[in-house]
Amino acid sequence: MQFSPQSKVPGRLKIYLITDMEGVCGVVDFQDYCSKDGIFRDLGRKLLTEEVNAAVSGFFIGGATEVVVVDGHGGGGWIAPDLLDERAKLHCGSSSCPWDELFDDYDALAFVGQHPKAGTPYGHFSHTQTGECIDFRVNGLSIGEFGQFALVAMQHQVPVIFASGCEALAKEAEELVSGIVTVGVKRGTCPAPNPASKDFTRGMGLAQAGATHLSPVLARSLIKLGACQAAERVRTPGALYSCPDLHGPYSCEAEYRDSSEKITKMFGRFIPARSIKTAEFERLGDAFEEFYRLEWLDPAELKAQA
Repeated sequence: MQFSPQSKVPGRLKIYLITDMEGVCGVVDFQDYCSKDGIFRDLGRKLLTEEVNAAVSGFFIGGATEVVVVDGHGGGGWIAPDLLDERAKLHCGSSSCPWDELFDDYDALAFVGQHPKAGTPYGHFSHTQTGECIDFRVNGLSIGEFGQFALVAMQHQVPVIFASGCEALAKEAEELVSGIVTVGVKRGTCPAPNPASKDFTRGMGLAQAGATHLSPVLARSLIKLGACQAAERVRTPGALYSCPDLHGPYSCEAEYRDSSEKITKMFGRFIPARSIKTAEFERLGDAFEEFYRLEWLDPAELKAQA
């Protein structure tokens, strides 16, 4: 799929900015920085908010007219409102809007602090939804959380213009979306996570906890510059964006590691191999919604496949 974006309102560039914690420069581990009881939780929130501010500043310099920041890690509460750039708007809490209507009022999608998909070599805290997931696919295409939102947005002619996180996330984003501007702020040191290892899930992958970080000050400068370039690019007449051209019906599928305590507990017995697979849907967003419902809300309805 390839298209040249058009503003839905003449002269407007309204950006939907999704945030996460694991891809932020200076966020060293999950337990201390990314959990509610983490001893460095406040520092993690500050580091995230400062990266968001850098992106917001860059977007406005590049011509954005509005930026809505989504507090996206866990259940929210990770953006520090008192530190947030006053030009940004902050969305907290879940959205009742269907996935296929999520970006209807926006002209572009962007990401800050995003992590790579499960099993990514040299990724920092690579995972997809949960630490137990080995791989997530839609119509056979392996993607992560970045890809889920990106594909829905692109199908609705909303370009994905910017993403920051570790270098592995930047590579993942560039391979999925042509035309995106990316910034890598750290590099993981684990070449190939082993899904059979307990470390694959414990602490969001202790084997992946090592990373070499940029200075947070430099990371913010690069994010600001990249965001500015992304906003300028999407406003350039004839700019092209593309992604894999999937066609309906759509179905999502996830595989979980053999020793997953979470999935075993759901079924009340040990299952040698397991996966979740949705029914087929005409709209891509509906397939994602069904997957999240099965994984998080209705575990009794999970379909185990040996």
